[in-house]
Amino acid sequence: MEGVGTAEYDFIHVVRKNPGITQAAIREVLSLDKGAAARCAASLEAKGYLVRKPNPTDGRSQLLFSTEKAELLKNSKASVEALYYEWLEEALTPQDNEEFCRILNILYTRSKSESKAGFPNLTRLFLDGGCQK
Repeated sequence: MEGVGTAEYDFIHVVRKNPGITQAAIREVLSLDKGAAARCAASLEAKGYLVRKPNPTDGRSQLLFSTEKAELLKNSKASVEALYYEWLEEALTPQDNEEFCRILNILYTRSKSESKAGFPNLTRLFLDGGCQK
């Protein structure tokens, strides 16, 4: 991915999802030490994936924003993932693929429903200490 490691990609992802985030906030999200976060931010800025802007509320810190290049990186990663999934799918017959998609849709729908509701069933299962149907 254009000279970007996985840790750097995670850093870019956090900035893309949180435009104007501080380096301190990124450290919390990614559990990085101060030096590692500073090196990663500087590297990504030098590569053209991030820009820093002064924080108007705090003259000491700076806000990080992703660049157009970072957005293109996201698209290139999506292309690689699509090719990978197409390759995986080649091992399935059309019937297998149809059944897989049917089951995947059931699981996806259940997952989204649980998430939107605030995870009440998973919370109950966790508190009860087991999995019950």
